[in-house]
Amino acid sequence: MEEAFAAYEAVRHRLPRVTRHGAFQPLPDLDAIAADTDVFLLDAFGVLNIGETAIPGVPQRVAKLQKAGKRVMVVSNAAGFPHANLMRKSQRLGYDFDPDDVITSRKAALAGLAEMPATRWGLMANESLGREDLDHLDITYLAEDASAYDAAEGFILMGSAVWTEQRQMLLEASLIRNPRPFIVGNPDIVAPREDGFSTEPGSYAHRLGDATGVEPHFFGKPFQSIFDLAFARLGDFDPNRTVMVGDSLHTDILGGQAAGIKSALISGYGFFAGHEIDGPIKMSGICPDYILDRP
Repeated sequence: MEEAFAAYEAVRHRLPRVTRHGAFQPLPDLDAIAADTDVFLLDAFGVLNIGETAIPGVPQRVAKLQKAGKRVMVVSNAAGFPHANLMRKSQRLGYDFDPDDVITSRKAALAGLAEMPATRWGLMANESLGREDLDHLDITYLAEDASAYDAAEGFILMGSAVWTEQRQMLLEASLIRNPRPFIVGNPDIVAPREDGFSTEPGSYAHRLGDATGVEPHFFGKPFQSIFDLAFARLGDFDPNRTVMVGDSLHTDILGGQAAGIKSALISGYGFFAGHEIDGPIKMSGICPDYILDRP
């Protein structure tokens, strides 16, 4: 955790600024803030699940909130998977979300790409997952063929599950030879898994920015575009009764605050599981409204 936290702190110049400090109120779980909350925006990893496993009791708690009339949406940086895959996983884990209430950084990136000129894109993603959601784009999956990197007019970093250091070096060298834009569909540096942390596209993106001087264009938390999609889906809502719930200070909490809503940090699962949180909050200056032991 300490290494991942330091990595986020090292790239603060690319993240939104802290605009306010929350009340830092410790409470047990989501039920404890339900009376003051109409809309829950839930991160996935570290809140709904760890890797392929639902966090015990959370499917039941989410169902209870939904039954009570609360609006519960997912706002996740899960860009690597087609939307249909995510919905099947969500159902398998015991959750019942409207597909349009699952807002991902993949959706945010695709919305941004739709406003850009037609481009030959080189793509960081797992080709075995298929081209669903991407079939309208001119994309080439990046692997070990150096010519594919140089032929691309821009790059999309969507999923890093099969990304390698060799591919990273090919992309870096190509960008140095010929600077071109690159879009990042997942700003996460790491994600919590059953056996530790995985390295996510944001990690590779910051490295590329530092090495090449080409600044990444991020879609997803903590950046505004993903919250704009969520807010458009909500329609009229009260920001003071809307809370972003997540396990990461630098994505979930900072993003929620920058978007003008409340925030709740999960301390017992995900990023900070097994670690104290007072020190990181003080060091980062990112202070949530609520600290929940569990979702």
